[in-house]
Amino acid sequence: MKNKVLNDNHSPSKNFFQSDLILRNYLKNAFSTEAKKYFYPKLDSLGKEAATVMTDLSLQADKNSPELVKRDKWGETINDIRFHPAYWELMKIAVESEMFSVKWHPDMRKKFAGETQRLSFSAGFIYAMSEMGVYCPLCMTDGVARLLDLYCDEADKKRLMPHIYTDKAKDFFTGAMFLTEKSGGSDVGANLVTAKNIKGNSYHLNGEKWFCSNANADLIFALARTDANIPRTKGLSIFLVEKHLPDETKNPIDFFRLKEKMGVKSNACAEGMLTDTVGTLVGKEFEGFAIMTEMLTLSRIYTAVGALSGSRRAIIEAYQFLCSRNAFGKVAIEHALIRTKLTELSALYLANFYLLWRTITALDKADAGNEREKEILRILTPMIKKRLSENSVYIARESMELMGGIGYIEDTVVPKTFRDLMVNPIWEGTGNIMILDMLRASKKSKGLIFICEEIAKIATAKKDSWLILELEKFQSFSKKLFAMQQDEMEASAKPFYEKLTELYQLALLLANFNEGNKKWTRSAFDYLKNAYNNSNELSARQPLSVNDVKDMVGWEM
Repeated sequence: MKNKVLNDNHSPSKNFFQSDLILRNYLKNAFSTEAKKYFYPKLDSLGKEAATVMTDLSLQADKNSPELVKRDKWGETINDIRFHPAYWELMKIAVESEMFSVKWHPDMRKKFAGETQRLSFSAGFIYAMSEMGVYCPLCMTDGVARLLDLYCDEADKKRLMPHIYTDKAKDFFTGAMFLTEKSGGSDVGANLVTAKNIKGNSYHLNGEKWFCSNANADLIFALARTDANIPRTKGLSIFLVEKHLPDETKNPIDFFRLKEKMGVKSNACAEGMLTDTVGTLVGKEFEGFAIMTEMLTLSRIYTAVGALSGSRRAIIEAYQFLCSRNAFGKVAIEHALIRTKLTELSALYLANFYLLWRTITALDKADAGNEREKEILRILTPMIKKRLSENSVYIARESMELMGGIGYIEDTVVPKTFRDLMVNPIWEGTGNIMILDMLRASKKSKGLIFICEEIAKIATAKKDSWLILELEKFQSFSKKLFAMQQDEMEASAKPFYEKLTELYQLALLLANFNEGNKKWTRSAFDYLKNAYNNSNELSARQPLSVNDVKDMVGWEM
């Protein structure tokens, strides 16, 4: 026996796109022929970088967090945020992947109309498998582009959008959302920052922002009050704040400190004071919160993408390790308990995978004017934000344990992945906020009705009587839920929406069943159906074979 951690069969993936059978099977049917022809080479190149150079760059950027330099050598306040070179290399890879140009370049938008979100997020998914810290400012940038496109005047769009859809890193502008304040946190209606008109649509913003993600951004959307007498979110307006003023001097934002975060350490999150900071009113006065929700919705989808990507990376790291680690006389993956755990993690991942891509598809269709999909998206967004964020933390922790002590050591990518994933259940609204959001969506839209109709349609088409019966039970309870008093309704909403999520995921596994993926969809469906029924009684259980487990992981090395 050799004195080595891994046996000679160890051969980790050299390309995350080529290795991912699950992703490739899905995209084969999700993209048009023209889109595949254009974007597959981009995904192939990004997959190669994500599997090789990005991992080392990501670990370097994680260990060398941004630094806030308050003053220069002459004592002048500069509020300069400086990054390790690895950060800029990671940013360059993102820009050159065309994840934004395929979505926002006028020619691309026209050429790939109706599928730009899926194209962009396919690149984002591969990218975030290696770097979730930089994926945060990329998320903010896409949100800024969305608001520019929907609400800003043509002059600003013509001036600024090319800096987002460029494929040249030197010309790229990143974005940010300055939303959270000390007074409210998730309760945005408690915000205090004020805005005073100076001329036309120009305002001076004053007050403190408590969590300024991507504090170094070139383009910022910030909420503020033009009239302190109008309470809550009704009094909020939204402003575009540019890093530099027309005379090229810095727009005044005084950063007190950078947040010392548990994870996503490569990006800069700060506490900042706006003091006569110049902002341009976007949209109409007092429409700020409604406009900001467009960016918030997108950022919640990004959070779910990052969660899914990170959980995929954690599973793959464990899987590649277990296929090459000898323990107790055989390869680790041959042990029944390890196969059982990989079955569970793979099933959770697969259910999350199809739920996420269903949501991204809804976003594409809603953007194209489909009102039904827009209503479905309203409830799916908080659903995936909660489910995938929480699941990803569990999957990463269990993957770490499968690797034993070495999985806990920072030389590997797994501890960083775990730390990065911990932010997702908290950022952009906690799990409780997502439950309340789904509750509001169910009352104000037809999203819940449409999802139930979709489950029924799938169950009928697949002749699955169990799914039909479970849906009927769920719909029966839903009538009771919405007749409850508010406190009882809120307390009952969490198990209600968690069950809805699980039921919908089971339906989506059936809906996505095809000859190319039956090796994993059927096993995942059977496992999760058993879990849904709370089948925890003592009984004999037969683990999947090694080959069946490998099929569920869906990864070529």
